[in-house]
Amino acid sequence: MSPPLDLTPVDKLEFLILVDNFVEWLSALPPGFTQELPQHILSKDVPIDPLTKLPIVDLDNYCCGAHGLSILIRTTIGDRIHTVLFDSGPEPHSVERNIKSMKVDLTTLDGIVLSHWHRDHSGGILRILEMREKQIRQSRSVPLSNSGEIDRVQVDLHPDRPIRRGISRPPEYIPICTLPPDPTFQEITDRHGQVQLNDQPHEMVDKLGNRMGVRVSGEIKRVTDFEVGLPGALTWMRDENGEEGWFNDHLIKDERYAVVDVKGHGLVVFSACSHAGICNVLHSLLPLNRPLHAIVGGLHLAPIQSQPAKETVQFISESVRPPPNYVLPLHCTGLEARAMLREKMGESVVPCGTGINVVRSGTDEDDEISDEKGGFRIVS
Repeated sequence: MSPPLDLTPVDKLEFLILVDNFVEWLSALPPGFTQELPQHILSKDVPIDPLTKLPIVDLDNYCCGAHGLSILIRTTIGDRIHTVLFDSGPEPHSVERNIKSMKVDLTTLDGIVLSHWHRDHSGGILRILEMREKQIRQSRSVPLSNSGEIDRVQVDLHPDRPIRRGISRPPEYIPICTLPPDPTFQEITDRHGQVQLNDQPHEMVDKLGNRMGVRVSGEIKRVTDFEVGLPGALTWMRDENGEEGWFNDHLIKDERYAVVDVKGHGLVVFSACSHAGICNVLHSLLPLNRPLHAIVGGLHLAPIQSQPAKETVQFISESVRPPPNYVLPLHCTGLEARAMLREKMGESVVPCGTGINVVRSGTDEDDEISDEKGGFRIVS
Protein backbone atom coordinates (compact mmCIF):
# COMPACT_ATOMS: atom_id res chain seq x y z
CA MET A 1 0.00 0.00 0.00
CA SER A 2 1.46 3.36 -1.05
CA PRO A 3 1.68 6.26 1.41
CA PRO A 4 -1.37 8.55 1.08
CA LEU A 5 0.38 11.56 -0.39
CA ASP A 6 1.25 13.13 -3.69
CA LEU A 7 4.97 12.54 -3.30
CA THR A 8 6.96 9.57 -4.54
CA PRO A 9 8.66 7.81 -1.59
CA VAL A 10 12.36 7.19 -2.12
CA ASP A 11 14.40 4.09 -1.37
CA LYS A 12 17.42 6.15 -0.34
CA LEU A 13 18.23 9.77 0.42
CA GLU A 14 21.72 11.17 0.51
CA PHE A 15 22.52 14.84 0.95
CA LEU A 16 25.72 16.83 1.13
CA ILE A 17 25.84 20.22 2.83
CA LEU A 18 27.79 21.99 0.12
CA VAL A 19 27.71 25.55 1.52
CA ASP A 20 26.88 26.68 5.05
CA ASN A 21 28.04 29.41 7.43
CA PHE A 22 29.98 26.87 9.50
CA VAL A 23 32.58 24.16 9.03
CA GLU A 24 32.13 21.46 11.69
CA TRP A 25 34.83 18.80 12.09
CA LEU A 26 34.95 17.84 15.76
CA SER A 27 31.47 17.07 17.14
CA ALA A 28 30.23 13.51 17.55
CA LEU A 29 27.61 12.68 14.92
CA PRO A 30 24.86 10.04 14.71
CA PRO A 31 25.16 7.00 12.42
CA GLY A 32 24.79 7.93 8.78
CA PHE A 33 26.38 11.37 9.26
CA THR A 34 29.95 11.83 7.98
CA GLN A 35 32.10 14.91 8.43
CA GLU A 36 34.25 16.34 5.66
CA LEU A 37 37.63 15.18 6.97
CA PRO A 38 37.06 11.38 6.89
CA GLN A 39 35.54 11.68 3.42
CA HIS A 40 38.84 13.13 2.20
CA ILE A 41 41.14 10.87 4.21
CA LEU A 42 39.36 7.70 3.06
CA SER A 43 39.21 8.79 -0.57
CA LYS A 44 41.11 6.56 -3.00
CA ASP A 45 42.97 9.54 -4.46
CA VAL A 46 43.94 11.20 -1.16
CA PRO A 47 47.42 12.76 -1.40
CA ILE A 48 50.12 10.85 0.50
CA ASP A 49 52.97 12.51 2.39
CA PRO A 50 56.26 11.21 0.91
CA LEU A 51 57.98 11.36 4.31
CA THR A 52 55.47 9.69 6.63
CA LYS A 53 53.55 7.73 3.96
CA LEU A 54 50.32 8.92 5.62
CA PRO A 55 47.34 10.68 4.04
CA ILE A 56 47.72 14.47 4.01
CA VAL A 57 45.08 16.72 5.53
CA ASP A 58 45.04 18.86 2.39
CA LEU A 59 43.75 22.06 3.97
CA ASP A 60 44.56 24.11 0.88
CA ASN A 61 41.81 22.27 -0.97
CA TYR A 62 39.18 21.61 1.67
CA CYS A 63 35.78 23.31 1.95
CA CYS A 64 35.18 26.82 3.21
CA GLY A 65 32.20 28.29 5.04
CA ALA A 66 30.20 31.24 3.71
CA HIS A 67 27.07 33.11 4.72
CA GLY A 68 24.62 31.15 2.63
CA LEU A 69 23.27 27.70 1.92
CA SER A 70 23.56 25.00 -0.72
CA ILE A 71 22.60 21.36 -0.29
CA LEU A 72 23.16 18.61 -2.86
CA ILE A 73 20.28 16.12 -2.67
CA ARG A 74 20.41 12.62 -4.18
CA THR A 75 17.37 10.37 -4.24
CA THR A 76 17.18 6.73 -5.28
CA ILE A 77 13.90 5.32 -6.59
CA GLY A 78 14.29 1.76 -7.80
CA ASP A 79 17.27 1.76 -10.14
CA ARG A 80 17.13 5.50 -10.82
CA ILE A 81 19.32 8.03 -9.01
CA HIS A 82 18.41 11.72 -9.22
CA THR A 83 20.51 14.70 -8.19
CA VAL A 84 19.04 18.09 -7.25
CA LEU A 85 20.88 21.13 -5.95
CA PHE A 86 18.88 23.09 -3.39
CA ASP A 87 20.23 26.67 -3.47
CA SER A 88 23.72 27.71 -4.51
CA GLY A 89 25.36 29.77 -1.77
CA PRO A 90 26.11 33.51 -1.72
CA GLU A 91 28.69 33.93 -4.48
CA PRO A 92 30.65 31.87 -7.02
CA HIS A 93 33.91 31.40 -5.12
CA SER A 94 32.80 29.34 -2.11
CA VAL A 95 30.54 26.99 -4.04
CA GLU A 96 33.20 26.45 -6.71
CA ARG A 97 35.84 25.66 -4.09
CA ASN A 98 33.53 23.25 -2.27
CA ILE A 99 32.35 21.48 -5.42
CA LYS A 100 35.98 20.88 -6.36
CA SER A 101 36.88 19.85 -2.80
CA MET A 102 34.05 17.30 -2.53
CA LYS A 103 34.55 16.18 -6.16
CA VAL A 104 30.90 16.72 -7.02
CA ASP A 105 29.91 15.32 -10.40
CA LEU A 106 27.71 17.98 -11.99
CA THR A 107 27.26 16.00 -15.20
CA THR A 108 24.54 13.99 -13.45
CA LEU A 109 22.69 17.06 -12.16
CA ASP A 110 18.95 16.81 -12.87
CA GLY A 111 17.94 20.20 -11.54
CA ILE A 112 18.63 23.28 -9.43
CA VAL A 113 15.99 24.62 -7.05
CA LEU A 114 16.19 28.18 -5.78
CA SER A 115 14.33 28.50 -2.50
CA HIS A 116 13.89 32.28 -2.73
CA TRP A 117 15.38 35.36 -4.29
CA HIS A 118 18.07 36.34 -1.80
CA ARG A 119 21.66 36.55 -2.99
CA ASP A 120 23.01 34.32 -0.21
CA HIS A 121 21.05 31.52 -1.91
CA SER A 122 21.21 32.47 -5.59
CA GLY A 123 24.77 33.80 -5.89
CA GLY A 124 26.40 30.59 -7.14
CA ILE A 125 23.90 29.49 -9.78
CA LEU A 126 25.77 30.87 -12.78
CA ARG A 127 29.14 29.45 -11.70
CA ILE A 128 27.56 26.03 -11.08
CA LEU A 129 26.12 26.03 -14.59
CA GLU A 130 29.52 27.04 -15.99
CA MET A 131 31.25 24.25 -14.04
CA ARG A 132 28.63 21.77 -15.26
CA GLU A 133 29.34 22.73 -18.87
CA LYS A 134 33.08 22.35 -18.34
CA GLN A 135 32.68 18.94 -16.71
CA ILE A 136 30.42 17.73 -19.52
CA ARG A 137 32.85 18.87 -22.22
CA GLN A 138 35.71 17.14 -20.39
CA SER A 139 33.76 13.92 -19.84
CA ARG A 140 33.79 11.17 -22.42
CA SER A 141 30.76 9.48 -20.87
CA VAL A 142 28.35 12.39 -21.42
CA PRO A 143 27.38 12.62 -25.10
CA LEU A 144 26.71 15.97 -26.72
CA SER A 145 24.08 16.55 -29.35
CA ASN A 146 25.01 16.36 -33.03
CA SER A 147 25.43 20.12 -33.01
CA GLY A 148 27.81 19.95 -30.05
CA GLU A 149 25.24 21.51 -27.74
CA ILE A 150 24.89 20.63 -24.07
CA ASP A 151 21.53 19.47 -22.75
CA ARG A 152 19.89 22.09 -20.61
CA VAL A 153 19.37 21.42 -16.91
CA GLN A 154 16.16 22.62 -15.28
CA VAL A 155 16.47 25.59 -12.91
CA ASP A 156 13.32 25.78 -10.77
CA LEU A 157 12.59 29.39 -9.84
CA HIS A 158 9.80 31.43 -8.34
CA PRO A 159 8.52 33.76 -11.09
CA ASP A 160 8.62 36.91 -8.92
CA ARG A 161 12.28 37.82 -9.32
CA PRO A 162 12.89 41.14 -7.52
CA ILE A 163 14.74 44.03 -9.10
CA ARG A 164 16.76 44.36 -5.89
CA ARG A 165 16.51 43.21 -2.30
CA GLY A 166 17.73 45.35 0.57
CA ILE A 167 17.87 45.80 4.32
CA SER A 168 16.49 48.61 6.45
CA ARG A 169 16.77 49.52 10.11
CA PRO A 170 13.55 49.22 12.17
CA PRO A 171 11.54 50.93 13.49
CA GLU A 172 11.98 53.75 10.96
CA TYR A 173 12.79 51.24 8.17
CA ILE A 174 15.38 53.51 6.63
CA PRO A 175 17.27 51.64 3.84
CA ILE A 176 20.88 51.00 4.83
CA CYS A 177 22.18 48.59 2.14
CA THR A 178 21.22 46.54 -0.90
CA LEU A 179 22.08 42.98 -1.84
CA PRO A 180 23.80 42.29 -5.17
CA PRO A 181 21.33 41.49 -7.96
CA ASP A 182 20.18 37.91 -8.36
CA PRO A 183 21.02 36.13 -11.64
CA THR A 184 18.64 36.96 -14.45
CA PHE A 185 16.56 34.47 -16.42
CA GLN A 186 18.62 35.31 -19.51
CA GLU A 187 21.95 34.75 -17.73
CA ILE A 188 20.74 31.33 -16.62
CA THR A 189 19.52 30.47 -20.12
CA ASP A 190 22.83 31.56 -21.63
CA ARG A 191 24.61 28.95 -19.48
CA HIS A 192 22.47 25.99 -20.57
CA GLY A 193 19.93 26.34 -17.82
CA GLN A 194 16.28 25.69 -18.60
CA VAL A 195 14.32 28.25 -16.61
CA GLN A 196 11.17 26.75 -15.09
CA LEU A 197 8.97 29.24 -13.25
CA ASN A 198 6.66 27.77 -10.64
CA ASP A 199 4.85 29.20 -7.62
CA GLN A 200 2.71 26.09 -6.99
CA PRO A 201 3.56 22.90 -5.05
CA HIS A 202 5.03 20.30 -7.39
CA GLU A 203 7.25 17.24 -7.47
CA MET A 204 10.29 17.57 -9.68
CA VAL A 205 10.52 15.33 -12.74
CA ASP A 206 13.54 14.54 -14.90
CA LYS A 207 13.79 15.16 -18.63
CA LEU A 208 12.22 11.74 -19.30
CA GLY A 209 9.24 12.53 -17.10
CA ASN A 210 10.30 10.36 -14.16
CA ARG A 211 9.34 11.67 -10.73
CA MET A 212 12.37 12.38 -8.56
CA GLY A 213 10.91 12.28 -5.06
CA VAL A 214 11.74 15.96 -4.36
CA ARG A 215 8.66 18.10 -3.71
CA VAL A 216 8.97 21.88 -3.93
CA SER A 217 6.41 23.91 -2.00
CA GLY A 218 4.37 26.84 -3.18
CA GLU A 219 3.80 29.90 -1.02
CA ILE A 220 3.92 29.00 2.66
CA LYS A 221 0.69 29.90 4.41
CA ARG A 222 1.13 31.93 7.60
CA VAL A 223 -0.93 30.41 10.42
CA THR A 224 1.15 31.04 13.55
CA ASP A 225 0.90 34.31 15.43
CA PHE A 226 4.53 34.50 16.58
CA GLU A 227 6.50 34.02 13.35
CA VAL A 228 7.08 37.57 12.14
CA GLY A 229 8.91 37.16 8.85
CA LEU A 230 11.99 39.31 8.32
CA PRO A 231 11.47 42.78 9.80
CA GLY A 232 13.44 45.34 7.86
CA ALA A 233 13.42 43.39 4.59
CA LEU A 234 13.00 45.58 1.53
CA THR A 235 12.32 44.92 -2.13
CA TRP A 236 12.87 47.44 -4.91
CA MET A 237 9.64 47.31 -6.91
CA ARG A 238 7.99 48.99 -9.87
CA ASP A 239 4.38 50.07 -9.33
CA GLU A 240 1.55 50.13 -11.86
CA ASN A 241 2.59 53.63 -12.94
CA GLY A 242 6.13 52.51 -13.74
CA GLU A 243 7.67 54.29 -10.76
CA GLU A 244 10.32 52.42 -8.80
CA GLY A 245 11.36 52.46 -5.15
CA TRP A 246 11.81 50.52 -1.92
CA PHE A 247 8.85 48.73 -0.36
CA ASN A 248 8.68 46.88 2.96
CA ASP A 249 8.65 43.15 2.16
CA HIS A 250 9.05 41.34 5.47
CA LEU A 251 6.95 38.33 4.40
CA ILE A 252 9.30 37.24 1.54
CA LYS A 253 6.38 35.46 -0.14
CA ASP A 254 8.56 33.88 -2.85
CA GLU A 255 10.23 31.60 -0.30
CA ARG A 256 9.77 27.85 -0.86
CA TYR A 257 11.05 24.68 0.81
CA ALA A 258 11.75 21.15 -0.44
CA VAL A 259 10.73 17.84 1.12
CA VAL A 260 11.64 14.19 0.52
CA ASP A 261 9.76 11.14 1.86
CA VAL A 262 12.15 8.29 2.79
CA LYS A 263 10.55 4.86 3.05
CA GLY A 264 10.39 3.66 6.62
CA HIS A 265 11.53 7.01 8.02
CA GLY A 266 9.22 9.75 6.81
CA LEU A 267 9.68 13.34 5.73
CA VAL A 268 13.00 15.17 5.49
CA VAL A 269 12.31 18.89 5.16
CA PHE A 270 14.87 21.22 3.57
CA SER A 271 14.17 24.80 4.65
CA ALA A 272 16.50 27.45 3.30
CA CYS A 273 15.88 30.38 5.65
CA SER A 274 12.41 29.88 7.14
CA HIS A 275 11.49 33.52 6.64
CA ALA A 276 7.91 32.24 6.71
CA GLY A 277 8.72 30.38 9.95
CA ILE A 278 9.59 26.71 10.27
CA CYS A 279 6.44 26.20 12.34
CA ASN A 280 4.36 27.43 9.41
CA VAL A 281 6.32 25.04 7.20
CA LEU A 282 5.44 22.13 9.48
CA HIS A 283 1.77 23.14 9.52
CA SER A 284 1.80 22.99 5.71
CA LEU A 285 3.12 19.42 5.79
CA LEU A 286 0.31 18.00 7.94
CA PRO A 287 -1.88 17.01 4.94
CA LEU A 288 0.86 14.65 3.77
CA ASN A 289 0.07 12.43 6.79
CA ARG A 290 3.62 11.15 7.24
CA PRO A 291 6.09 10.97 10.14
CA LEU A 292 8.57 13.82 10.42
CA HIS A 293 12.08 12.42 10.26
CA ALA A 294 14.31 15.49 9.99
CA ILE A 295 14.34 19.26 9.67
CA VAL A 296 17.35 20.51 7.71
CA GLY A 297 18.36 24.09 6.99
CA GLY A 298 18.17 27.69 8.11
CA LEU A 299 15.59 28.55 10.77
CA HIS A 300 16.27 32.31 10.89
CA LEU A 301 16.07 32.66 14.67
CA ALA A 302 18.74 35.34 14.94
CA PRO A 303 18.86 37.73 16.57
CA ILE A 304 16.79 36.16 19.32
CA GLN A 305 15.81 39.67 20.46
CA SER A 306 13.60 40.11 17.37
CA GLN A 307 13.00 36.57 16.15
CA PRO A 308 10.77 33.99 17.92
CA ALA A 309 13.55 31.63 18.98
CA LYS A 310 11.96 30.66 22.31
CA GLU A 311 8.52 30.03 20.77
CA THR A 312 9.99 28.07 17.84
CA VAL A 313 12.12 25.84 20.05
CA GLN A 314 9.10 25.16 22.26
CA PHE A 315 6.93 24.39 19.22
CA ILE A 316 9.35 21.89 17.67
CA SER A 317 10.15 20.16 20.95
CA GLU A 318 6.70 20.14 22.57
CA SER A 319 3.96 20.74 20.00
CA VAL A 320 5.20 18.43 17.23
CA ARG A 321 4.23 14.87 18.14
CA PRO A 322 6.18 12.73 17.80
CA PRO A 323 9.05 15.22 17.58
CA PRO A 324 11.44 14.96 14.62
CA ASN A 325 14.20 12.40 14.90
CA TYR A 326 16.75 14.99 13.87
CA VAL A 327 17.06 18.75 13.60
CA LEU A 328 20.00 20.08 11.58
CA PRO A 329 20.04 23.87 12.18
CA LEU A 330 22.10 25.57 9.48
CA HIS A 331 22.90 28.95 7.91
CA CYS A 332 20.81 31.74 9.51
CA THR A 333 19.58 29.85 12.59
CA GLY A 334 22.03 31.66 14.85
CA LEU A 335 24.36 30.30 17.52
CA GLU A 336 22.12 31.19 20.45
CA ALA A 337 19.11 29.46 18.90
CA ARG A 338 21.21 26.39 18.07
CA ALA A 339 22.21 26.18 21.72
CA MET A 340 18.59 26.56 22.81
CA LEU A 341 17.51 23.73 20.51
CA ARG A 342 20.32 21.48 21.72
CA GLU A 343 19.53 22.16 25.37
CA LYS A 344 15.85 21.37 24.82
CA MET A 345 16.10 18.41 22.44
CA GLY A 346 19.49 16.89 23.23
CA GLU A 347 21.39 14.80 20.70
CA SER A 348 18.57 14.87 18.17
CA VAL A 349 19.87 18.37 17.33
CA VAL A 350 22.93 17.64 15.21
CA PRO A 351 25.85 20.11 14.98
CA CYS A 352 26.29 20.27 11.22
CA GLY A 353 28.04 22.44 8.66
CA THR A 354 29.76 22.53 5.30
CA GLY A 355 31.05 19.21 3.96
CA ILE A 356 28.90 16.91 6.09
CA ASN A 357 27.24 14.07 4.19
CA VAL A 358 24.09 12.30 5.41
CA VAL A 359 22.68 8.98 4.18
CA ARG A 360 19.24 7.57 4.94
CA SER A 361 18.34 4.20 3.42
CA GLY A 362 14.68 3.27 3.20
CA THR A 363 13.25 0.18 4.85
CA ASP A 364 10.45 -2.25 4.06
CA GLU A 365 8.54 -1.04 7.11
CA ASP A 366 7.02 1.86 5.19
CA ASP A 367 3.50 0.41 5.10
CA GLU A 368 3.49 -0.16 8.84
CA ILE A 369 4.62 3.41 9.49
CA SER A 370 1.96 4.79 7.18
CA ASP A 371 -0.92 2.63 8.36
CA GLU A 372 -0.31 2.24 12.08
CA LYS A 373 1.55 5.36 13.16
CA GLY A 374 0.17 7.82 10.65
CA GLY A 375 1.72 11.23 10.26
CA PHE A 376 3.09 13.61 12.83
CA ARG A 377 0.61 15.96 14.47
CA ILE A 378 0.69 19.38 16.11
CA VAL A 379 -0.80 19.73 19.57
CA SER A 380 -1.56 22.96 21.41
